[in-house]
Amino acid sequence: MLYHFYELNHAALAPLRTAAQWSQIMLRSPLNPMSKTLSGRTYAAALDVFEAATRRYGKPAFGVTETTVKGQPVAVKKREVWRKPFCTLLHFQRDAAALAALQGTQRADPKVLIIAPMSGHYATLLRGTVDAMLPEHDVYITDWTDARMAPLYTGRFDLDDYIDYLIEMLQHLGPDVHVIAVCQPGPAALAATALMAEDKDPAAPASLIVMGSPIDPRRSPTLPNKLAQERPLQWFRDHVISLVPFTHPGSFRRVYPGFIQLSSFLSMNQEAHVDAQHQFFKSLVTGDGDSENKHREFYDEYLAVMDLTEEFYLQTIKDIFQDHLLPRGLFKHRGRLVKPECIASTALMTVEGEKDDISGIGQTQAAHDLCVNIPQERRLDYIQPGVGHYGVFNGSRFLTEIQPRMRDFIRSFPTRPR
Repeated sequence: MLYHFYELNHAALAPLRTAAQWSQIMLRSPLNPMSKTLSGRTYAAALDVFEAATRRYGKPAFGVTETTVKGQPVAVKKREVWRKPFCTLLHFQRDAAALAALQGTQRADPKVLIIAPMSGHYATLLRGTVDAMLPEHDVYITDWTDARMAPLYTGRFDLDDYIDYLIEMLQHLGPDVHVIAVCQPGPAALAATALMAEDKDPAAPASLIVMGSPIDPRRSPTLPNKLAQERPLQWFRDHVISLVPFTHPGSFRRVYPGFIQLSSFLSMNQEAHVDAQHQFFKSLVTGDGDSENKHREFYDEYLAVMDLTEEFYLQTIKDIFQDHLLPRGLFKHRGRLVKPECIASTALMTVEGEKDDISGIGQTQAAHDLCVNIPQERRLDYIQPGVGHYGVFNGSRFLTEIQPRMRDFIRSFPTRPR
C-alpha cells in the first residue's frame, strides 16, 4: 500500500505543480511589473522550490557526446552492446578515425568496464567517472534496469543473477578487461572474479578496482551498516517492500522502491540538504544563475531513483550486511563456495574516502585480506583525504587525485598473466 499511497500523493499534487509552473511564468515575465520587485521574485522562488520538491525525476540522460584526447575533441557515440531484462551494457565508442589521426595509427587504449551501483540511483550518477576515463580508455558501463519497468514475465532477479550478469558481460567483452566496481557491486565483482579465476576463464579481469564498497561492513560500521544489523530481515520485508502499482510496466512486482531509499539518503544528511534548498531559494531571489544551475544539475541527478527487486535487495541485506558471508569465507553463488584466494593474476586496487559515511574506512580494504594469493606488487590500496562517499568517484578530488592513480594502475597491468 505504501507505493500506492506515494502514487496517489504525487497525483494529488499535480494540479498544484501545474499552477506553480504557470504562476512562475507570469511572475517572471518582463511584462509583469512584479518581476522587478523583491516580493515578486520571492514568490516566484518559493513556487520554484515547491515545484522542484514535489516533482518526479525521470531517468537522466548520459549526455556524453564528446571527449578530449591530446587536446583535440573526439566524438563519442553511446551504443548498446549487450542486453538482458535487468541490465544493458553500454559502450561509449570514440570516433576511431579521429583517434587514429591523433595517434598516427590505430589507438588501442585499455578496455574498462565500470560496474555502476544498483542501489537506488541510475548509472548516470557515474557520468563524471565515465567522462574522466574516456580520454585514455575504451569505456563500457552497466545500465541497470529500474525494477518497476520490468514486467513480471521477465522473471526474478537476485544477487546470484547479478553475478551471472557480470560474468556474462566480461565474457562478451573478452580478455584483458579492467573492472571498476563502484560501491554496492564490490562484493559481486569480487565474487565474479573469484569464480572466473577458479574456472581459469580467459575473460577474467586483468585488474579489479573496488571503490567505496562494503566488502566487510563489520569494519568501521556506518549508520546504514548498523541499521541493517539492528533489524531482522523480516522487518525489511514488512516495512520497505511494496508492490509496483498497475500504472507501471512492472506492476505487481515486489520491489524496494527508490523513493524509500532516497528518503534514507536525505535523512542521513538532512541539515546539508535543507541548507542546499535554502541556498537555492536565495539564488533564485537574487538571480544568481551559476548557483541555481549547479543546484539543479546536482539534484536532477540525485533525486532520480530506481526500484530494486525484492529478492535482490533482501539477499544483499542478509548475505552482505547481516551475515557478512564474503569476509567469513562462506559466500556462495548458486550453492558454490566463492573462493577469493583463487584470484592470483588479476591486479587489485582499493579506493576509500576518508569521510565516507556509507562504506567506512577498512570495508573496501578488506578485499586485500581475502585475496591472499595476489602478489604484493599487483596490489594498491589508496585512501583519499577529505572526501565522502560521492567524492570517491566524482568531483574535483576524483579528477585530480584518484583517477590519475587508477589510470596508472591500469597501465601498470595491461594484461592478466596467463
